Amino acid sequence: MQSGLKKYDRWVLEFITKDKGINPLMGWESSNDTYSELNLEFSTKELAVEYAKKNNIRYELIEEQNRKISKKSYADNFLK
Repeated sequence: MQSGLKKYDRWVLEFITKDKGINPLMGWESSNDTYSELNLEFSTKELAVEYAKKNNIRYELIEEQNRKISKKSYADNFLK
């Protein structure tokens, strides 16, 4: 599968939830922690780190990884 590059130029601050559980009625994963529904997007890594420090939020940086793109044609699926 070939994935696009949508929103790969943003840094996202995601909150980790502590009390995940299964909803007994529907069987969905749920939580009492409303921070699990919150994702903040920043245009640069520095802005994200500054926001976390200013609001006393513990953070972990996950650096972006270089993508290896191998060009293939559709015919390559049938050659082996």
